[in-house]
Amino acid sequence: MKLGEPPSRIPAASTVLVGRNRAGNWVAREQNGLFGGLFLSRAQALKYALRIGHHSESIVELAQEIELDVF
Repeated sequence: MKLGEPPSRIPAASTVLVGRNRAGNWVAREQNGLFGGLFLSRAQALKYALRIGHHSESIVELAQEIELDVF
């Protein structure tokens, strides 16, 4: 699996957090840090979040900084 690619098995109720990190890059990450990626634009981050979360209801855009901490 490459960084930024969603895993093949995604938990049914995954919430994906989207926001900017300290460097100003866009981050999309599963709330428990199971997977995620760094993006140059908000549109790219949201597209990834939709692809891995499957539903717009599972995406939460954050106003505060978020880091890509994938465990």
